[in-house]
Amino acid sequence: MRHESSRIWLLLSPIVAIASALLVGAVLIALSGTNPVTAYTVLFTESLANYYGFGSTLTKTAPLLLAGLGVLTALKAGQFNIGGEGQIYMGGLGSTLVGLYLQGLPALIHLPLALLGGFLFGAVWGGIPGYLKAVRGVNEVITTLLLNYIALNLVGYLVHEPLIEPGAPSAYSPLIAQSAWLPIILPKTQAHAGILVGLIAAVILWVVFARSPLGYQIEAVGLNPVAARYSGMSVERTIIIVMALAGGLAGLAGSSEVMGLKHRLFEQFSPGYGYDAIALAFLSRGNIAGIVATSLFFGALRSGANVMQRSADVPVTVVYAIQGLTVLFIAISFAIERRFRVIRIK
Repeated sequence: MRHESSRIWLLLSPIVAIASALLVGAVLIALSGTNPVTAYTVLFTESLANYYGFGSTLTKTAPLLLAGLGVLTALKAGQFNIGGEGQIYMGGLGSTLVGLYLQGLPALIHLPLALLGGFLFGAVWGGIPGYLKAVRGVNEVITTLLLNYIALNLVGYLVHEPLIEPGAPSAYSPLIAQSAWLPIILPKTQAHAGILVGLIAAVILWVVFARSPLGYQIEAVGLNPVAARYSGMSVERTIIIVMALAGGLAGLAGSSEVMGLKHRLFEQFSPGYGYDAIALAFLSRGNIAGIVATSLFFGALRSGANVMQRSADVPVTVVYAIQGLTVLFIAISFAIERRFRVIRIK
């Protein structure tokens, strides 16, 4: 009975968190002098029911989904990957280099190679803190966070100097080869195949965690590393593998932005997707289907924010407040859950 109630709570807590955030957001909208029902109707109608708005939602969902899967993968092994933003930038860099310097290839070969380049660059950037944690005992929260700044500044230097487009008015690289572009999936919109890459990655991860020895090993290390070591598992190797995999997935988020949307590398091409991914992973409560759903929700919020501002005169900052409130309420649900566990033990 207790197990069943815990499962119900796991399913309901993200819904309650989102509903609570939207309720508080409604209060903020009302204080700004706008009818919350009107504002939310505009927000979700334009981002989900409108053809062009839905295309924009899918465009913003793709990097959120891939980066969220990266954070979730690390969490499965008990690791906190705060470096999604840096891994996104490194993934974008990897795909840009493949797109720029491997010319004359057919799209059937060039596109997968560019995705692979993004994955590998992100994997290296995630594997570094994995190695430092497994071998040197350095806290991965610190290393992943600090590596964000290194990646952002590295990309900033490259697009200002060696990779800058000749005569460019601002810092960005030349266009990557068209054979490395992700195809558009909704005509006359910006919605590209990056969302399909994210969904395929989600399915593969579900199979890995549910059906493979590696998935079992990752979850065992996450639940109890001491017991996993006694059972013969290499905890250190698992941590390195899982952090590299997490970095690679976040790297693909950067690839989707470069290959599907911008087609060149910009100095600051991510609006904080790596940090949003942390919220998505915790909001999903470790569930891959939950990551897909919450990524779509956050994508819809980002997509409909500007329309809501134009049509209902509601500041865009209200949307970001709703995102933050969602994280706050899911954190409160964690605290409540832990409190009930303590009471049961007593």
